[in-house]
This record gives sequence, structure tokens and C-alpha cells, in this order.
Amino acid sequence: MAVQTTTAPGRFTFLHIAIALQTLALFFQAATAGLLLSSSHGEVLHSVGARVMYGASMLYVLAATLAWRPGGGSLRPVLYACGFLVLASVQVILGIAHMPALHVPLGTLMFGLSVLALVQVLSTAPGVSPLRRNR
Repeated sequence: MAVQTTTAPGRFTFLHIAIALQTLALFFQAATAGLLLSSSHGEVLHSVGARVMYGASMLYVLAATLAWRPGGGSLRPVLYACGFLVLASVQVILGIAHMPALHVPLGTLMFGLSVLALVQVLSTAPGVSPLRRNR
């Protein structure tokens, strides 16, 4: 028996919070990447931010799985979250290997994908509209 779950209008779910945290962590990484060039604290902040970003990616997988299981909906968000965790793993490896020629563009791509995922999830949520549409 499938159980249909819904959220109250105007409420954010665990999935919304997980994707927002991931997007915020990626934005923090972009800011601290610039600090690497100008401050001695930049490396420490970027290193801590990398751990937070990786943890946020794992949290996104957990949130997508928990959102999928109760309602028996599409597996697509879980696959997106797992793909993002793979990208985060590659990003960490490239950062440790000091390969900025690949690390920086992949970070930019990850931030863009995270923003798209956040907008998509927020725009499909009942009662939550991030973009005002004229109809």
C-alpha cells in the first residue's frame, strides 16, 4: 500500500533544507577559493568548507531517499543526489591533488547544478513558489 505524503503550504521539507545547505556550502567554497590567494586563513576556511560541502552532499542523498520512500514516487531525485555525491567526491580528489584546471570548472558546474536542483524542488513544492509567475 502506497502512502501519499504532502507538506503543508508554506512549509519547507528536509529535502528543501538539504539542497539549500548544499548550495550555500558551495557558495561558501567559491568565496573561500578567492581567499586562498589573498589570506593565510583562506586555506583553512576552504578546507573546512570542503568537509561541510561533502557532508551536505551526503545529507542531500539521505533527504532524497527519505522523500522518495514514503510516497513511492520517482527515483530521479535520488539519482540526481547520488550523481552529485559522485561529483563532490571527484571534486575533493581534484582539490587534494592540487589540479585547479579541473577543480575550479567542476566547482562552478556543481554550484550551477545545485542552484538548478534547488529551484526545481522549490518550484514543484505545494505552496512554496521561489519565482513569481504571471499567468
